Amino acid sequence: MGDSELRLHHRVVHGYRRAYRMAGQGPPLVLIHGIGDSSATWAELIPDLARTHTVVAPDLLGHGASDKPRADYSVAAYANGLRDLLTTLDIEQATLVGHSLGGGVAMQFAYQFPERTERLVLVSAGGVGREVNPVLRTVSLPGAHLMLSALQLPGMRLYVGLFAHLMRLLDTDLGQDASELLTLVDALPDATSRSAFIRTLRAVVDWRGQVVTMLDRCYLTEGMPTMLIWGDRDGVVPVRHAYGAHEAMPGSRLEIFEGAGHFPFHSDPARFLSLVQDFTGTTSPADWSRERWRELLLAGRPGSAAGQPDTPLARAVERELQEASERSAT
Repeated sequence: MGDSELRLHHRVVHGYRRAYRMAGQGPPLVLIHGIGDSSATWAELIPDLARTHTVVAPDLLGHGASDKPRADYSVAAYANGLRDLLTTLDIEQATLVGHSLGGGVAMQFAYQFPERTERLVLVSAGGVGREVNPVLRTVSLPGAHLMLSALQLPGMRLYVGLFAHLMRLLDTDLGQDASELLTLVDALPDATSRSAFIRTLRAVVDWRGQVVTMLDRCYLTEGMPTMLIWGDRDGVVPVRHAYGAHEAMPGSRLEIFEGAGHFPFHSDPARFLSLVQDFTGTTSPADWSRERWRELLLAGRPGSAAGQPDTPLARAVERELQEASERSAT
């Protein structure tokens, strides 16, 4: 597959131009990038995945080559925008692969549009715990525009590069993703890009950590094939979130990449490809029905009329609330 087949396409939806990459034939597979990133993060993987799937990798609104308006950048708005883009591409159902923020968008999409979701692959996903790297918490504070603008001053790119290199030399968890961190800095060259980044970040993170969690709705994934992929040295979204989400998602599959950081699909792309291909090839798409959805809502939600159930979900939620309380106390 040549570079021309991985070129960006564009569709105007609701008046905004949305960029995406599309390749291959077969069952649809949608790749959703993380905050500050773009569809380019999947470029190395798309050719192999396109051998068996119709691969769609969008640039989320406010990212990459998509428009960056003053708009709603919540995960719910992203899920709506993804639905509408897929509709214009005549894709009614798909397997969603979401990384970081994209994992939160994938979960939100599955929650809002379960009839259109065949499977979920959540990669170092946000939205399954409160904890997040302190750098992101800091950038969510007032004055973040000035902080990010300073990164574009002459010479700052060199200093950021040296800092990232030092983090790698010191073998810190954050240092595992040094090259990716530099890419994210380069992706914010102007005020419009920085504004969209901050709006997106503040929709999901504040000074205390992540503000959006799907833990209270994870039980709804029962019957939907779900795989979680995480690096055990993730310095952005700790690997313990993977274990909590796995416990809260009935029947989910958990794969841990040893020595990998926040981008396990970059650390070991061959293993990542093998896992995704095996997962899509050995599981059947979710068979959604309104009646089954209703049954899950009535019987599975925590804190029901019968009292707080002793379930993996309830324990995960209770643990998360306890950790949040302890962090607030300190």
